Amino acid sequence: MSYPERIVLATDHGGYKLKEHLKKYLISKGVDVIDVGTFSEESIDYPAIIRKGCSAVLEQECFGIVLGGSGNGEAMAANKVKGIRCALCYSKETAELARSHNNANVMSLGGRLTKPKLAEKLIDIFLETEFEGGRHERRVNDLEHK
Repeated sequence: MSYPERIVLATDHGGYKLKEHLKKYLISKGVDVIDVGTFSEESIDYPAIIRKGCSAVLEQECFGIVLGGSGNGEAMAANKVKGIRCALCYSKETAELARSHNNANVMSLGGRLTKPKLAEKLIDIFLETEFEGGRHERRVNDLEHK
């Protein structure tokens, strides 16, 4: 899998610095970045900005990266949006499995917990890993049923 053409970024204040770093990184890879905010370190509640980012992921039919201080709340907020499968990624293994087994379309990163170089590597793994399908397909499909 090659790098996607477009990626949505969404963050609260806790992930702002890392988002800015990753935006430059993605642009250097030729990616069209849709940045829905936030645009400063001023305190903001994450649920609304994450919903906005996830809506853009679904509208643009692309991947998304959400960020916050730990990434936990952002992953929870993202997964409330129908059609989003968001995984908190903190290691190479979690980034790879999020795609290969769970067909995640959004990854969540902790801006206060993830160093920029590791975040770049996690993004590379996430975006370059294909979904395996097979036995994982029915499980992923079952996520959409209530």
